[in-house]
Amino acid sequence: MDFIERLQNLSRKIDKIGHTLETEEATKNALIMPFLQSILGYDVFDPNEVVPEFNADTGTKKGEKVDYALLINNEVQILIECKKYGENLSTKHASQLFRYFSVTNARIAILTNGVIYEFYTDLDAPNKMDEKPFLILNLSEIDEHIVPEVKKLTKNSFDVNSVVGAAGELKYLSQIKKVLAEQFKTPEDDFVKFFTSKVYDGVQTAKVKAQFSEITEKALKQFINDSINDRLKSAIDSTETNSNIKNDVINISINSDINNIDEAEEKPRIITTEEEIDGFNIIKAILRSKFDVSRITHRDTQSYFGILLDDNNRKPLCRLHFNTKQKYIGIIDENRKEIRYVINSLDDIFNYSDIILDTASKYEEVVA
Repeated sequence: MDFIERLQNLSRKIDKIGHTLETEEATKNALIMPFLQSILGYDVFDPNEVVPEFNADTGTKKGEKVDYALLINNEVQILIECKKYGENLSTKHASQLFRYFSVTNARIAILTNGVIYEFYTDLDAPNKMDEKPFLILNLSEIDEHIVPEVKKLTKNSFDVNSVVGAAGELKYLSQIKKVLAEQFKTPEDDFVKFFTSKVYDGVQTAKVKAQFSEITEKALKQFINDSINDRLKSAIDSTETNSNIKNDVINISINSDINNIDEAEEKPRIITTEEEIDGFNIIKAILRSKFDVSRITHRDTQSYFGILLDDNNRKPLCRLHFNTKQKYIGIIDENRKEIRYVINSLDDIFNYSDIILDTASKYEEVVA
């Protein structure tokens, strides 16, 4: 059984038993533990992999617990806070997650009610859990676009660098899709005004705005309708080339939520900037006294510019966060946790030369 089939099986289980789950404990036993076991691949009965009621006391808070901690190689990788089936999720439900996130090695946190799984990391500020999830999985309405991203969180595939590296794109992609879905259903004034200005040269009076609000809504639905028709016609033409099937008209009613429309999405390109290359060259200059510079490589992602030893993901040296207004250099400590330092110019990188050298030297014997 492949990954998507296991998700679908759990989804069908929700339809059958969801209405019987009246407590958080019942939700854990019936839905969340099966998710951890059959979907993510953790042995829920092995405390070396799944720790229930995980306790990691923070400074002012003692005795509070997170529902589950998932471990790989005896290190906490994922924290999970559970709510009962049917309960709406919000960040106010995740107070323990926020506190524990900063005192463990975990870079991923999950808030769930057994149906909806919200995945969080620390994109906005280092070592502080974001207030908005970068990924949302709804088992009642599985979006096949995000299935590969959920699969990255399984025990056998887990690579925190890969997950966090893709999180920035996923977070904003999902938010933009949500905004578009809302606009397609009920276009806002500014949205209508934008399209009106492209086709209408007159003054946008109240009457004109009302008229174009209706026109815009119809145009959006017809555009999606036409796009789906074109795809279906193309698919039928390719499989029925020698048949007498006529494809003069294909009428499709647009009644479903726009989020369920399967349109090809062009993956945003990763653009490596000149500033990132300059930063990379500074890192090489710092390390060249002890390492052959050919061993220092880089891999750019949507969220950060990573610098590695021997082009090996297991030997991260540092990360340059240059895609935001405030720039950071992230240095990986001995617990493989990223610690970010503010830099205001490229020259500031030299201030962390000793730490960068120390990080590199820990991976293996330095070259004489």
